Amino acid sequence: MAKDKEHINLVFIGHVDHGKSTSVGRLMYDSGNVDEQAMRKLKDKAKELGKGGFEFAFVMDNLKEERERGLTIDLAHKKFTTDKYYFTIIDCPGHKDFIKNMITGASQADAGVLVVSGNASDGVQAQTKEHVFLAKTLGVGQLIVLVNKLDMVKYEEKRFNDVKEQVSQLLKTVGFNPEKIQFVAASALEGDNIFKRSDKMAWYKGPTLIEAIDNFAPPEKPTELPLRLPLQDVYNITGIGVVPVGRVETGVMKIGDKVIFQPGREGKGVSGEVKSIEMHHEQLQKAEPGDNIGFNVRGIGKKDITRGDVLGHVDNPPTVATEFTAQIVVLNHPTVMTTGYTPVFHIHTAQVACQIIEIVKKLNPATGEVIQEKPDFVKNGDAAIIKVKPVTPLVIEKQSEIPHMARFAVRDSGQTVAAGMCTDLVKK
Repeated sequence: MAKDKEHINLVFIGHVDHGKSTSVGRLMYDSGNVDEQAMRKLKDKAKELGKGGFEFAFVMDNLKEERERGLTIDLAHKKFTTDKYYFTIIDCPGHKDFIKNMITGASQADAGVLVVSGNASDGVQAQTKEHVFLAKTLGVGQLIVLVNKLDMVKYEEKRFNDVKEQVSQLLKTVGFNPEKIQFVAASALEGDNIFKRSDKMAWYKGPTLIEAIDNFAPPEKPTELPLRLPLQDVYNITGIGVVPVGRVETGVMKIGDKVIFQPGREGKGVSGEVKSIEMHHEQLQKAEPGDNIGFNVRGIGKKDITRGDVLGHVDNPPTVATEFTAQIVVLNHPTVMTTGYTPVFHIHTAQVACQIIEIVKKLNPATGEVIQEKPDFVKNGDAAIIKVKPVTPLVIEKQSEIPHMARFAVRDSGQTVAAGMCTDLVKK
C-alpha cells in the first residue's frame, strides 16, 4: 500500500514548549495510526505522572521510562499515510536533538511543520528563529506554519493574524517566501484543525494540518547529481564474491557502469564494473537515490574496500579532501573547542579523526552574521567557520555541490559535541 505512494520525510520543528509532540500525537491518533487501547494506556500514564492532557505528547515519547533511562534513539520515527503520500514523521523532542539531527542529516527532511504557540505571551522565540534559520540552511524546502494553542486565546482571529505577521517577518529574513507558506490555525490539545476541521473558528478558511501536508509538492530525487553511494558494509558471499552494501544518496547506478571507490585501500581509489544490483532480494537494472542496495563489482577484492568508502562513476569520482572548511554549531562540548583539537567526524558512513587547524570566525547561530574574526575558541551555543584537516583520507563534498555528502557530526568521548557542513575543500 505505502509502496505506491510518494514518500516524504516530514520534520516537526519549533520552540520546545509550543506543542510539537502534542501536534504529532494528535495527528497520529485522529488519523487512526494509534489505536484507542494504546491511547488509553498513555492517558492513564499521563494522569499518574500528574500530566493530564499530555497523552498526545506521550504518543511520540513511546515509553516514558525509556526516555528517562536515556535509551531512546535521538529521533522518534513515525510512519503514516494520507490519501496522497506516505510520510515518515521525524520528531526531535529537544532543542539539541533537533539541531544535531538536522545538521547531520539523520533527518534529510523534505518538508517541515514549524509549530508556533499562539498563546498570548508566546509567538516567535529565540529557538523559533534558530530552527527557521537551520531549516533554510539545511535545505528543508517546504514549510507549513502551525499556529497552535489558539484554545488559550479563545480562538481569536486577531491573535492568529498577529502571530502570522510575526512569523512571516521572520521567514522573510532567512529567505523563505511567506506567500508560498501555508499557515494553519489550530489547537492540537483540543484537536482543532489537525485532522478534523474545527467548529470553533468560523473565520478560518484555510486547510487543516492534514490537508496542508497533502498540499506539499513531492520531493525531487537528486538523480541529476553525480552518483554517490557511501558503503555501510562489505560482505563476502559464496558463489557471488564481494558484495558491498549501502544507500544511494545521489545520482543513478546502472549495471555495466564503470565505478570507483574512494579513498579505498591505501587511499588511491579502486575501480571496477557493476555486474549486478539487488534490493529486497530482487535484481535491479538500476538504483536511484534512497535505494538501499547490495551490489557486485567485477575486479574488487574484500580487502580493497571498507565501510566509509564512497562509490561514484569513474568520470566523476567522489572527492577526497586533504582539508576542508566547514560551518559548525557547537552543541555539547564539556569545555571549549580550540585549534589543535582532533575529535572524530562522522560523515555519511565514515568516521575519521580530523584536526581543527583554524577557527576562521564566530557567527550568530540565529542569523549567520559574523560576530568575531579568528576567535581563540568556541563553546556551546556558538556557530563558527572552521578549517579542518582529516588525519586519514576522507570523502566529503561541498554543500553547494552535493549537500547530501556535506553534513557531519563531531563526536568526542561518546557524545555529539558539534555538527556542521562542508562549505569548501582542498582536493587531494
